Amino acid sequence: MNARGSYDRDGFLAAYDKVMAKWPAEREALTVPTPFGTAYVNACGPRSGPPVVLLPGGGGATSASWYAQAAELARTHRVLAVDLVGCAGRTTGTADRHPRTVADLMAWLDAVLDALGVPETDLGGHSYGAWMSLHYALHAPARVRRLFLLDPAMCFAGFRPAYLLHALPLMLRPTPGRVRAFLEWETGGGVTLDPDWLRLQEAAAGFPSVSKPLTGPRPAPEALRGLDTPVLLLLAESSRTYDTYKVAERADALLPRVETVVLPDVSHHALPQSAPAELGRRLTEFLRR
Repeated sequence: MNARGSYDRDGFLAAYDKVMAKWPAEREALTVPTPFGTAYVNACGPRSGPPVVLLPGGGGATSASWYAQAAELARTHRVLAVDLVGCAGRTTGTADRHPRTVADLMAWLDAVLDALGVPETDLGGHSYGAWMSLHYALHAPARVRRLFLLDPAMCFAGFRPAYLLHALPLMLRPTPGRVRAFLEWETGGGVTLDPDWLRLQEAAAGFPSVSKPLTGPRPAPEALRGLDTPVLLLLAESSRTYDTYKVAERADALLPRVETVVLPDVSHHALPQSAPAELGRRLTEFLRR
């Protein structure tokens, strides 16, 4: 967004590329067709390795936000981090067709995996990306070997009223200043956010999109009880998004094969780029089993 308040595409792409410079040097940029436009995927790691698909949070998160985890995961896996349809990033939509339902989003991700030649995969996401990942594991359980969810939004509990209140100005009129203020409030000042990543969030304010991110509903409890996929649930103890321990209790009651870990001293929006070392250790151990 420039001084006049309009979206600055060149500034956004420059900020995106600066964060991508933190990825492994052998990173590849892939584009694949879908019924809803062209999906953009950042890939690294051995092509013969088992795939792991990463979905970022919504808003300005983008697949670039996985830079702190990409190198370690790429030691053993083919990392495929996807920019989400309807969100900021390099994935492009179409003017005449965009996702309107959860089923549409699942069809979009089906198409992405088909085009990448991935019949089955480990899958995980953060926040909105975790919501999509959980829905996809329910949609195509035979295609998801393991599932990991980083502070998932709208999966096991609703947002805190205070979170929605602080997010309201950003939803009504996103500006770089409002993005920064909101993120600084949610992280509580206890975590130093990467300045390049923070600049990318600011640059994404007002990002034009053919479609808006689809949100809700929560997965049905009976569907969650029937999910036989191994799940690693990583929750931020200092999250202001929802009651962390209530989410943990509900997930443990619903998911038959869940391992829940509460990560200390980290907030919702600080994941995964500013996560403690325990996140990387837990994640790599889970995927190498």
